[in-house]
Amino acid sequence: MSTKPKTKAKTKNELIVPRSVAVIMDGNGRWAKQAGLERFRGHERGIDAVRTTVTECVRLGVGTLVLYAFSEENWQRPQREINLLFKLLKRFLVEERPTLMKNRVRLLHSGRTARLAPDVKQLLDETIAMTGANTGMRLSLAISYGGRQELVDGMKAIAARVKAGTLQPDQIDEAVIRQHLYQPDLPDPDLLIRTAGEQRISNFLLWQMSYAEIHTSDVCWPDFGKEELEAAFRDYGSRVRKFGKVL
Repeated sequence: MSTKPKTKAKTKNELIVPRSVAVIMDGNGRWAKQAGLERFRGHERGIDAVRTTVTECVRLGVGTLVLYAFSEENWQRPQREINLLFKLLKRFLVEERPTLMKNRVRLLHSGRTARLAPDVKQLLDETIAMTGANTGMRLSLAISYGGRQELVDGMKAIAARVKAGTLQPDQIDEAVIRQHLYQPDLPDPDLLIRTAGEQRISNFLLWQMSYAEIHTSDVCWPDFGKEELEAAFRDYGSRVRKFGKVL
C-alpha cells in the first residue's frame, strides 16, 4: 500500500479530514463513576457518542472509521459487564441499521468470532450483509479484537500456506502479511484518537498503526462530540507527515 502523504482532503471550511480514522473509546466507566452511576450507564451513554462520531465522519468525508469496541483482553471483565456490553452491541446493530443505510455506510468486523455468542454473531453478520452494497464510508467494529492476536492468526495462516506448498518462505513480504490481516483492504489509519486522556495504543491495530498520527482527548468517551472530533482533525491538520522522508 502506498504511504505517500496524499491522505488529506479539505472541506469547505478548510478542515483537514483524514482518509482513515481509528478510535479507542475510553472512559465510559470513569464517566459513570464521576456521575455517580453504574459503569453500564457509561457504556450506554457511549452509544450516543458512537452515533455522533459515525455521522460526523460521514458528513466530513472520512473514508474509513475503525472503532475499538471490545478487546480480547475485555473478556477478563466481570461476566455481568460483558453481558451488558453485548446487550448494547446487539441493540446498536439493530437500531442503527436505518442510519447506516441512509448514510450508505458499509459495516465490517475486525476480530475473532469464536467467543461471540451465536445471537451476537448472527446480528453482526446480518447487518454486515445488509450494508454490503453500500458505497460510502466503511465502518469497522473491532470486537473481540487484539493486535497481537491478529498477527498470530495471520502468521498461522501464512505458515499453513507454506506447509501446503502454496507459498514459499522467500515470498513473504509486507504485502503477504497484510493479505492475512482481519481486514486487509482497509487503509492504515491516518489518525488515531483516544479519549479520557490516556496515551496508550492498548494492543490496537499494531501492524496498521505504523505511521498514524495520535491525538488524545481529555474528555471521556460519552462526552466526545462534534467539537472534540473537529479538534482532533485540526490537530491532525497541523502535523507534517514525512513518512521517513525529507520534504
